[in-house]
Order: sequence, then C-alpha cells, then structure tokens
Amino acid sequence: MIKNGKIFLPPPGDESDFKEIFKRLAAAGAGRPLGKDGFPAGPWTPELLAEAISQIDSNRIGVDLRTVQLWFQENEKGISTANIRWLARVFGCDDPVATSEWQMELSAAQSRLSAKRREWKRAGSSVAQQIPDTALAATFDDDTASPAELRRDTDPKGPRRRFGLARKSEAFFSHGSPLNLPASVFAGMTALGFLSYIIGIHNVTYERADGLVKQVGFLWAANWTLDFMVFLPLFFFFVIELLVFWKSEGRRKLAAEGDQVESDDGWLRNVDASSYTYWSVFLICLLFAGLFQWIGVSLIPLMKGGGNYAMDWGKIALVRPEIISVPETVVFTGLAYLYMCLVFYLFFAGLILLYTVVHDLWRIGDGLKKLPHVDHQQELNEAGLTVMRGVFRCTVLGVLVAIWMKVQSSYLASSGENIVAWLVGDMSSMFQGRDDVSTGFRYRMPTHYSSLLIVISTCFVFLYGSIRLDVGGRFHAPLWKMSAVVALLVVSYLLIDAFAGFSTLLAISVLVALYGLFDPGLGRWRASEIGNNQSVS
Repeated sequence: MIKNGKIFLPPPGDESDFKEIFKRLAAAGAGRPLGKDGFPAGPWTPELLAEAISQIDSNRIGVDLRTVQLWFQENEKGISTANIRWLARVFGCDDPVATSEWQMELSAAQSRLSAKRREWKRAGSSVAQQIPDTALAATFDDDTASPAELRRDTDPKGPRRRFGLARKSEAFFSHGSPLNLPASVFAGMTALGFLSYIIGIHNVTYERADGLVKQVGFLWAANWTLDFMVFLPLFFFFVIELLVFWKSEGRRKLAAEGDQVESDDGWLRNVDASSYTYWSVFLICLLFAGLFQWIGVSLIPLMKGGGNYAMDWGKIALVRPEIISVPETVVFTGLAYLYMCLVFYLFFAGLILLYTVVHDLWRIGDGLKKLPHVDHQQELNEAGLTVMRGVFRCTVLGVLVAIWMKVQSSYLASSGENIVAWLVGDMSSMFQGRDDVSTGFRYRMPTHYSSLLIVISTCFVFLYGSIRLDVGGRFHAPLWKMSAVVALLVVSYLLIDAFAGFSTLLAISVLVALYGLFDPGLGRWRASEIGNNQSVS
C-alpha cells in the first residue's frame, strides 16, 4: 500500500511484541519512500532509520544511532515512550490517522514485550545455572549492556571520545557517594582554616585610620566559614540528591519500562547540549573570579600597595608585618582563590544541571501529553513535585551564599569591631533610634558584584522551573509559598547595610529560609492531590 509516496503497512493488530513487529516492518521498509522506478527502496538499516527520525521537523533532539541499533538487535531492549511517537511517524508515513494507529500499536507491543521480559526473568532465575554462555547476552538486565555492546564500546580501533567538560562536571555530581563532593569542599575549607591558624591570621585585628580596632581574621570571615563549610556543601548535597533521583528513578519511570540504556543516553545528550555553557562558566570562574581578581585585589596591593580595597586577612601583611610576611600572604591568598574559583565553578555547574533536569522533565512531559492513549499524569506530578522541591532548596542555599558574601564585604567598610557586634549593634539601633550603623569608609567592593551574579543565576533556575513545570497551576499554592521565601531572601540581600535595622529583616529571612530547607512545601501537599487533570507544559 502506498501513502504519501511511501510504503505503508497497516498495524497488524495481533499479539506480537515490539521486537516482532519492528523486525517485520524494518525488513519491508515500511515508511521508506519509493525508488525512482516506483518500486520499494529496500529494508531499513539502523543508519537510515536514525537519519529519518532525526529529520522529523518537530523532533528537536533526534535519536542516538546506538538506540536504533538496539531495536535491530536480538535483545530484550524495548523502546521509550518518546521514541514511539517518532517511530509511529515513520511507519505512519506522516499521515495523522495512520500515525495515531501506529502509536497505539507500538505502545501495546512494547507493553507485551515488557510482560514477556518479566516472565523470562522469573523463569531464568530458577534455571540460571543451566544457561550456556552463548545465551548470556539475552538475559542481561536492562541496566547492563550486553557483552557485544561492551566489546564494541571498548574496541581500541573504534573512535575515541574527546574530553568533554560537561560530562566530567556531571560525573562529579552523579558518580560515587553523594557525600564525596560536599565532603571535599568542606575538607578544602578545613585545610585552609588550619593553614590560617598555623600562619597566625585566623584571628587578627588592625587599627584603622579613625582609631577603630577591627577584626579581620580568616576564620571570622563569614563568606568563607559559613559559605564553604555550611551552605555550599549543603547545596552540592541537594543537587546530587535531585540528580540521582532524576537519573535512577524519575526519568526511567517516564521512559519505556526498564529501558535504562536509552534513558542514560538521552540524559547524556542533554548534558552535552550545554557543553559551551560549561566551558564559558569554567573560563569566567578560573580567569576572572580566580586569577584576575586575585591579581587585582590581593597581589598588586601586596606588592605595590594602593587599590582602595578594605583591609582584610589577605592584605593584613601591609599593616601587621610582624604576624605574616608578604610572600607568605601571596602563597596563602593564591591557594584560597584557586580553591574558591574551582568551588564556584562546581556551584554554577550544579545550577546548569538543575536547569537541565527541569528542561528534560518539561520536554518529556511535552512529548507524553501528545500520546492520548498513555496516562502518565501521576508520574509527571510526582516528578515535578520532587524536582521543584530540590530546585527550591538549592535556590535558598545559593541566595544564602550571596547574602553572607555581601554581609562580609559590607562589614569590612563599616564601623563595627567584628561582624557579630556589627550585626547585633545594627539590630539594636533600630529600637534605639540610632542611624550610625552604615557610617564607615568607602572602598571598592568587587564581592558585591559577584554576589549579585550568584543571586541572579540562582533565581533564574528557580524561575525557569516555576514557569516550565507549573504553567497549568498544578502546584499553585506551594509554589507561591516557595516564591515568597525566595523573594524575601532577595529583598534582604538587596537591603543589606541600606538602613539601620536591616539585620532584623535579614535574621527573619534566614530563619524562614532554613525552615524551608527542612520543609520545602511549607506545609502539607501531595502530588496526588494537585492538578490531576493538568500536564507539564
């Protein structure tokens, strides 16, 4: 039968599973255009079919050749729900009615294949010792590639994959124990703290030109101790927790049952799509936030003086040479800035991964809602709920990191003797009618700018997730609560040192944010109770 200039075969409507149906249609070349002589052009090959699917206009990400090769091979691998749509377009010859019929047929065939696979696994567990080695490839679990695939991937004559910063960065979060990255960041800051204690700048004061004795010790710097020992390790922990959920549970529930290979390949394609973003962030963090900032803020003032920067632990050698020498300070600040720029690269890489998870969920949900015979609404609700909880936690921690960066920078220019006394004095001044907390020196404050970038980047991910996953209002009430907490934190950040008593608002915001870390929904709400008739938009 000819339809739209292509070979068309109607759905068989029998009890064949996906492998059986696909084998027949691939051999017949169903969906291929007719040759110039008016005869069939021949059977499908993995390369031709992958190219045909990738050329569909509405298919923005295409399909991986390895995925299509798995359909042709004699194995237990099925097909994902998203790829059923594209394969139905091919077999339906771009006819809407025929495509809809093939979607239903392929979905039913995939369900039958999944049922057979479960039966094979149950039967195989009782006779596993009797299975010969030649049949081992047919009984591999879905989360393990067959020996043939493993040999192909490790073939020394095959193409070598070039270094990919995106995948390496993703591996920091998804490989190994969830505690590895947070513990490494904490350990790095602990090492710097011990080093500052050894060289004597952990607790050091200096007398300012106006006679004020000011505390500028390294361990008194809130943007180092609180951020790198508390908030950033927690941020990495929650990013890892969300990433593990999405890769091992959330994404696979929305793909074909047990189709782990294709799910992992699809996720890695999404990670690779942001490769330029990872490189851009890496260069900015390493060169500008790390090297150039260290040279301008620390090295040049230490070597030549000047710069109009507030005195801190990184320049204390200029006024207290009996405590630490300039060469020692250069080495210590160099190590500290190197550590800082690498950690902040990982911070922004975590934000990119959060964005990727949100975008991936939205794209999969957008594809599923176009399959009327498949109801994944409950799974979409549960996945969207978990993702937004994780994004909210990470947003709160990101803004808290920026808050303490700005607080420390503002303190150095203030008239407070130490950061605790400064904040307490500001809080009491609101009740005593005094307005002298902000009276201080005017310095260059590059930390104000870098902390603002962190707030903008962090809030962008939260805003993107709110728009993509809740356009239909499925999580209307809890999202308003989470948005209110984020907005309160941002307002508190912007008003730091802007008026007498700002620390009262800051304290309230921080307490509310910390509560939100334990209860992201700020009250009881379940996915099953929210938006049962909505879908991810």
